[in-house]
Amino acid sequence: MKLNSAQQKRQLNGLITMSLFFVLSAYFFYFNSDKTEPVTYGFVIGNEIVLLNEWVVGSKRAVEIFLLLSLIGISISYFRFRSDKKMSLGTIFFGFGLIMAFMSWAASGKFIPFTGLLQGAIMLSVPLIFGSMSGLICEKSGVINIAIEGQLLAAAFVSAVVASISSNLIIGLISGPIAGALISLILAYFSIKFQVDQVILGFVINVLVLGLTNFFYTQLLIPYESTWNASSSFSTIAIPGLSKLPIIGPTLFNQTIIVYLMYIIIFGVQFALFKTRWGLRTRSIGEHPVAADSVGIDVNRLRFKNVIIAGLVAGLGGAYFTVGAVGPFSKEMTAGAGFIALACLIFGKWTPKGVIIAALFFGFADYLQGTLSIIGVPIPSEFMLMVPYVATIIAVSGLVGRVRAPAADGVPFVRGNK
Repeated sequence: MKLNSAQQKRQLNGLITMSLFFVLSAYFFYFNSDKTEPVTYGFVIGNEIVLLNEWVVGSKRAVEIFLLLSLIGISISYFRFRSDKKMSLGTIFFGFGLIMAFMSWAASGKFIPFTGLLQGAIMLSVPLIFGSMSGLICEKSGVINIAIEGQLLAAAFVSAVVASISSNLIIGLISGPIAGALISLILAYFSIKFQVDQVILGFVINVLVLGLTNFFYTQLLIPYESTWNASSSFSTIAIPGLSKLPIIGPTLFNQTIIVYLMYIIIFGVQFALFKTRWGLRTRSIGEHPVAADSVGIDVNRLRFKNVIIAGLVAGLGGAYFTVGAVGPFSKEMTAGAGFIALACLIFGKWTPKGVIIAALFFGFADYLQGTLSIIGVPIPSEFMLMVPYVATIIAVSGLVGRVRAPAADGVPFVRGNK
């Protein structure tokens, strides 16, 4: 498919940006670096099949190898740009090479549990993926969902409390999506029926949920912790055969039930949006609701249903914070994950595949900064925490191509208006 002039300009900007980052990385991590101690990458964390236990390589040599991989990515992007094609493949090579070059430089003389790093990245990405999928369903329908943070926090709270009272993790898990849907009901009712500004409404909902959870945490969960906040969490379930595969086995196939539900949601949303009548109607009401209305689609009714569905999805992500991970609820435990999920939505260009890649990257960067801090790498954690946000800015500036929300996103639909 031929690219238009605007897309070509964005890809050119992306090439320039990649080249600039490559030059800066080569200067700081290779030419201006005196780190020569070996870095050790570990690939085994359990009883999976062992192809390579450890890879010990000189820090500078590893940086050289991965910078070369980044250069290959830039080259692929350049030739695809010349052929008037998208640069996604080259961007992946470039990004992976640059991250690994940084790790090899930063962890000189240290041990990096690479498989454990990927496993931790998946764990931190789970609520982001659920939140991003929730935002995707809403915004494909034409409703801006700023309330993802509130949905996650409410679901985390309710899941922990219900699981504690009932002493049943399954019931706690079921209650999470219900809580998320109830928050979505507020969003849908006021934004669709009364046409309240969706951005302001989303922030109000977030503040409301934050205040309520903090109040009940202080007045109820702390004084009566043994009754109201004593939930445990799901154990991991190893899928026979697949969990033994090197690297990807413990990373993808030795997870909790909520992670496996996430896999189903991912494939379900991808299939439903692009292969079903519901998906076609959803995309139509998000792009051109007047045209959708003209062929008999009840725009506001479908938007209302989709916002509720999105709340159910976000609720699963909220439940992961408690019954899926640590068990008890803690104050403000989502820590802005809903807003990061919105960034993933932009970074992923409002596509299921894109938001998954973005969420995995955010989770990886978050877990990486924690790992580097634990092993004693002398890099301020604040630097690593800002990397995902810098990446989002780069994405919007053109590195990953066109970034455009659905045309009717955030625009209330009133029948008869054009």
